[in-house]
Parts: sequence; C-alpha cells; structure tokens
Amino acid sequence: MPGTGLGPEDGGRYARPVTDAGDAPTPRYRCTRCGNLTRFDVTSTRRTRSFHHYSVGGELEVEDVEVLDEVIESVECRWCGNGEGVEELPADG
Repeated sequence: MPGTGLGPEDGGRYARPVTDAGDAPTPRYRCTRCGNLTRFDVTSTRRTRSFHHYSVGGELEVEDVEVLDEVIESVECRWCGNGEGVEELPADG
C-alpha cells in the first residue's frame, strides 16, 4: 500500500502518532494472505518518560508512563508468517 506507512515501500515501518498512551487507540491489523485479525508479532521501539517511585525497602514501582515516541518496526502474522501483506485497519472499523 504505497504512501500509507504500512510496509517496506515506506521504510518498512508502521506510522504511529506521538501521543499520551491513554489517548491513542491500539492499532488493529489484518493479514491480507489468511485473513487473521487476532494474532500478530509486533516489533516496536518506544521512548517513554515515567515516574520511578522507590519504597524505603528499595522496591521499584513505575508510575505515570508517557509514550513520547513509538515506531512499529514490523508486524507479522502469527498464523501464516506473512510480514509483507499485513494492513492496519481504520480506527473506526
């Protein structure tokens, strides 16, 4: 799909806007080869800002995680192994 941010012709990466993690809907995918809608291996890189809260005993609790940037590098169908024809579905569908 040229120009959609959904494949190798667009640098091999899936576009994802930079937003607060609570505001962005989780993307849905569909395999164009087998029709799978439920099982995918997604490889991504995230840059986050978070509040690290250590207890007096030294135990860490990470709170308020904000996604500053996320790049979905690849999406591969878990059923048939297709990594070239996976498409991102529109948010309303």
